[in-house]
Amino acid sequence: MGSSDAVLLADFLRYLDVERGRSEHTRRAYGRTLQRLSDVLHGRARSFLDARRVDLRAFLFDSGRGRSGATVARHISAIRTFYRWLERLGHVEASVAEALQSAKVGQRLPHVLAEVRAQRLLDEVPLEPQDRALLELLYGTGLRVGEASALDIGDVDRAEGLVHVRFGKGGKARKVPVGGHAVQAVEAWLACRVDQGVVIDSDQPLFLNARSTRMQPRTMRRRVEAAGQLAGVHGLHPHALRHSFATHLLERGADLRGIQEMLGHASLATTQRYTHVSVEALLATYRSSHPHAVVPGDDD
Repeated sequence: MGSSDAVLLADFLRYLDVERGRSEHTRRAYGRTLQRLSDVLHGRARSFLDARRVDLRAFLFDSGRGRSGATVARHISAIRTFYRWLERLGHVEASVAEALQSAKVGQRLPHVLAEVRAQRLLDEVPLEPQDRALLELLYGTGLRVGEASALDIGDVDRAEGLVHVRFGKGGKARKVPVGGHAVQAVEAWLACRVDQGVVIDSDQPLFLNARSTRMQPRTMRRRVEAAGQLAGVHGLHPHALRHSFATHLLERGADLRGIQEMLGHASLATTQRYTHVSVEALLATYRSSHPHAVVPGDDD
């Protein structure tokens, strides 16, 4: 990577962090894509600022071979966002990335636990107090794993039954209701820390790793997967608990916009995509809720 490209990329990643509030995962992914693009451009005796559309298309063709449509779509998103930023700052007169065609990505339905399997996971599997608190909180609030990692003890208002998410996606804060099972699990975990002689303070991390520092999302994913294996749910991921939280609420008649607020989605369309519901559940909710849904005397 040339020195000018390196400076531009560093400034762009700083912009994603400070002004756009993008997650560390997104910044790393965009950085990898643009680093590879710069290397390809350097081989063509070009840089970010004098790249042509044909150069970008060649990069996407080579980097997309054998990859999924979702991967190519992420490459295109990174390049488009970068060149729009360059155009806005006046580094280029017009973005050469606007005409890039997004790859068609098949919409996969997220993995969702059946209610009975979620109950078995949380009620029957022997778990350490911290792991139980983590799973109860993820399933009981629908938090993203990064949001759970960022929680301090004081962010869980056990008296009011609320979790204060201070660092949501895009830097947006929100408050999410939390149920009694999760509150009890958190209190049991904190009691264990007190029994170990730890003085509890509201600004301490809620979840800890083996070194008694803040547990990172990667470790949380391992803990969730291990708990899933004990329950016979292989490959369980924290996001599956988030999807299950939303889907089970929707199946029981919760308002979609309320679920949107709890999940921290900026768009209702995102909530609709992530909270799929069976036709049977929708029919059951409709028939039990709408005054003209069922004809009197009709057993159906």
